[in-house]
Amino acid sequence: MVKDKKLYDTLGVSPTADDAELKKAYRKAALKYHPDKPTGDEEKFKDVGEAFEILSDKDKRAIYDEYGLEAARSGQVPMSGFPGGGAGAGGGGFGGFPGGGQSFGGGGPSFSFSSGGGGGGGHPFSTADAFNIFNAFGGMGGMGGMGGGAGGDDFAGMFGGAGGAGGNPFGAGRGQQRRPQKSSLPPKQIDLPVALKDLYTGTTKRLKINRRDANGQQDSNVVEINIKPGWKTGTKLTYAGKGDIAPDGTAQDVVFVIQEKPDSEMTREGDDLKIKLKLSLKEALTGFSRIIQTLDGKKLKVGQSRPVQPGQVITFPGRGMPITKSPNQHGDLKVELQVDFPTSITPEQRQFIEDNF
Repeated sequence: MVKDKKLYDTLGVSPTADDAELKKAYRKAALKYHPDKPTGDEEKFKDVGEAFEILSDKDKRAIYDEYGLEAARSGQVPMSGFPGGGAGAGGGGFGGFPGGGQSFGGGGPSFSFSSGGGGGGGHPFSTADAFNIFNAFGGMGGMGGMGGGAGGDDFAGMFGGAGGAGGNPFGAGRGQQRRPQKSSLPPKQIDLPVALKDLYTGTTKRLKINRRDANGQQDSNVVEINIKPGWKTGTKLTYAGKGDIAPDGTAQDVVFVIQEKPDSEMTREGDDLKIKLKLSLKEALTGFSRIIQTLDGKKLKVGQSRPVQPGQVITFPGRGMPITKSPNQHGDLKVELQVDFPTSITPEQRQFIEDNF
C-alpha cells in the first residue's frame, strides 16, 4: 500500500505501473499540457514532469511510496526508514540506497536522483526542470528510447517538436546532475527554414548557436536537430540553456521554429500535397499521359483519355505528406490540371473548330 497516490493520479496510472506504462502516460500528458499547445497549462506541465521524474527513478519512487511526496522532494527520511540511513542522510544517499540514483532504463535518457546535498534538502521542481525532462526525450520531435530501443516511437503531437541529442541536458550516464535554473532572459526564437522534401523524409541538421556569456564575450553551441517526417511550419523545438548567459548565471532557452521553404513544383495543404500540371489544348481535348516525380523520388504516372476540364483535380490517396501522429499514414497527392490555351488561332483553325464543335 502506497502512502500517497497523487503522483500516480497526475500521470493517470496505477501504483503498480511499470516503466513502459509510465513512459506512455508521461508522453500523453506532457503533450497535452505543453505550454505551446492550445490545451497547454504550464502548472500541470510542471506537475507531470515532477511526477515522472520521481516515479521513473526506482529509489525515489520507493521513498515516495513509503513516506510521501515531501520525503521524495527533500531527500530526508525518518530515522527508522532505510537500513543505515539517518534523518539527514543527504550526502551519502538514502541509507540502503545508492547515493546517485538510477537511470530509467529502456534505452532512453537517464534521470538522476540525488539527495540534495549534505543537509538532505532538495530544491523546488521548476518549469525549467520540466522542460529539461521533455527535451531529454527529444521534446516534441521524438521520444528517443520510448519503445525500449534507440529509435523510440514518434513523440510529435501538434507539432511534433524538439531536438535530438543536442537538447538532452541530462546525458546518458548515472549520478548526480545539476539542473539549470530558469533563465531571467526571455527565450531566443530562431526561424529554421526547411525544404519541403526534408519535411517529407525527415532529416538531421547540426546548427551553431552564437551566444554571449555573462561577461558579454562571444561563445557558441552546436546542437543537433532531428526533424521528423510530417512536421509543419510553426513546429517549435526548445533547447534549454543553449542561449545567452544572463548576469545571474542562468542560461537562456533557444526556440527553433520550423519554416517551410517554398518548393518549385509542389505546395502543401495540411497533410496533402498539390502539384499543378500544365497541358496543351491538344492534350486537354484528346487525352494525355505524363510522369511526375514525388518528394521521395518515386515516379508516378498521371493521365486520362477523355477531355480535361480546366482546374480538374486527380487525387492519389496516401501519396501526400506523412502524418506525424500516425507515422504509417500519409495525406493525399492532388494533381491540378491546367490547360494552356493558345493566345491566337489561324482562320483555318477557327473554321475547323466551328465546324466540329
